[in-house]
Amino acid sequence: MNQASDTTEAIRSASRAIVRELGFMNSTLAATPYSASAVHTLLELDAHQEMTAAQLVQTLGLDKSSVSRMLAKLVEAGELIEVPDPVDARVKKLALTHQGQQLVSHIHEYGRRQVQSALQHLNPTQQQAVRSGLASYAQALKLCRSGATDTQHDQVEISCGYRPGLLGRITEMHAAYYSQHSGFGQFFESQVATGVAEFATRLNRDCNNVWVATLNGQIVGSVSVDGQDLGNNHAHLRWFILDDSCRGHGVGRKLLSQAIAFCDRMKFPATQLWTFKGLNAARHLYDSFGFELTHETVGNQWGSVVTEQQFTRKYGNVTPLP
Repeated sequence: MNQASDTTEAIRSASRAIVRELGFMNSTLAATPYSASAVHTLLELDAHQEMTAAQLVQTLGLDKSSVSRMLAKLVEAGELIEVPDPVDARVKKLALTHQGQQLVSHIHEYGRRQVQSALQHLNPTQQQAVRSGLASYAQALKLCRSGATDTQHDQVEISCGYRPGLLGRITEMHAAYYSQHSGFGQFFESQVATGVAEFATRLNRDCNNVWVATLNGQIVGSVSVDGQDLGNNHAHLRWFILDDSCRGHGVGRKLLSQAIAFCDRMKFPATQLWTFKGLNAARHLYDSFGFELTHETVGNQWGSVVTEQQFTRKYGNVTPLP
């Protein structure tokens, strides 16, 4: 089974577990006498104040007849009330009654207790990963259902400079990727952490900068230019890394475009980077930006045998559009 299949099956397994643990396998949900679809209807009406049956059909992704029967039961139970549209009396909107508002408050309290109890078993980094990952995955599923061609990656933002959590996130992405693809362990992660931390102390220099890609507030990619450590006024392209969820969607090209444009503005005579042989997608990207392989050597300093490669790009090479 390849990596894509592994990811697919892992997500499917986790999704089934979430459905079970949140109680969706039961006939009622959130300690109410109502089904999952009815509970979601109440929550949507709480969020939007008033909605038509047609709007609920679209939001819930259910067929019209099912929604109609469910709404009738909720009205009969006293949870909802039909409200005439002030512009078009033929249009009936639905809203929560006072009884329905009280029930929704109970549902929110129940849901918050569930989430807060689970989060106690996660550290802050894991909590942030869950928050970002679930939001991104939910958006992706919604796009699939709607048939939209745009993806969440259109919402990725590129910015420069330090931000809280940057050092740890760069280290985390490197450790996760290279442990899986190259077998690197604690020594490699420690070297990355040390290097990034030292570099951060020099970000106040005009010749140094870092760019990050963020999605839903979560850092999903980074690249840095160090204009000091190589000497000879050469730039060092460092810590170019993407979260697995963003690979193959043009995020890396956007990051490198910013970094290379910076190198050209600074008129560094050359920009150098070091990587490992076998990372073909990255190699293709480097080639497209005018980098050329200038040296390679086999070593095991990172914990496993790899071929290290040095690439150099001279000032003035054509930079492709992002």
